Amino acid sequence: MVTSTHETSHRIFQDHPEVLIPVFEALGLPPPAKAIIEALTPDATEIKPLERRVDTVLRVEPSEGDGFLIAIEAQTARTGNKGSSWSYYVAYLHAKFDLPVLLVAVCRNRPTASWAAGPFECRVGSWTTQATRPFVLGPDNVPVITDESMVAREPAMATFSAMVHSHSKDAPAILGMVARGMRSFDKATAKYWCEWLEVGLEDTPVRETWRELEKMVATYFPGRGTLFEETYLEGKAEGKAEGKAEGKAESILSVLEKRGIPVPEDTHDRITSCTDLDTLTLWFDRSLTATAVEELFAKE
Repeated sequence: MVTSTHETSHRIFQDHPEVLIPVFEALGLPPPAKAIIEALTPDATEIKPLERRVDTVLRVEPSEGDGFLIAIEAQTARTGNKGSSWSYYVAYLHAKFDLPVLLVAVCRNRPTASWAAGPFECRVGSWTTQATRPFVLGPDNVPVITDESMVAREPAMATFSAMVHSHSKDAPAILGMVARGMRSFDKATAKYWCEWLEVGLEDTPVRETWRELEKMVATYFPGRGTLFEETYLEGKAEGKAEGKAEGKAESILSVLEKRGIPVPEDTHDRITSCTDLDTLTLWFDRSLTATAVEELFAKE
């Protein structure tokens, strides 16, 4: 099934080809900034009614060397017939455009990334007629965001990295870093990247974590669309404070659970009974990096 998460995993390359930097570096090609890159139709259907569609196809004209195509496929899990589909895409695009084709598979977890690397072979006995070897972009070669300044310098790469590492145990801390970095943006830019990432995390375990962090960014720019506007109106509405405190407490407990940090019953009660939003916000920020639940309450 095609999901919003699937779509953002490949559509980001159409609007922001600089995300391809890890691919260009690995292959020793001039960086995307020095190449002409245009999106082509992803339709790989022939006259027959069977629809075949590549997620994203880009034509690349490097500043040095010959042009080529990049076919980008977002893959969230292992699929039995995907190897034959990928082989078809590569053969079809090569024949149609008479250009070499680089197939890039975008994966968010290591088992899928390992499988997606192939090779996917068409063979008879010991003879391989065709072999397809995708270049995989996944947790092992997409850099983790470790510095807020990187978010400001390279927002597309930071957003893409957060999506690729969304299944990591460090995902909450990574998202916290991204949110803090986005505070340096103007409101239009912050809204753009916040919403892109929210859609990209739609069916992942840390989407609600990002929703909470997004509110931290949104309070800088009230009254502008979706969650930004929702956050502003909630802050103005009478009687919302208690509900926001409960939601913040639930987010803290959710982050701790996803990070595998045990929460004793008395600590659970301490968190859920707290009504001070500033204190809860402090605890939430600490929950993203804490290694033990006691660290939430340090130096209070």
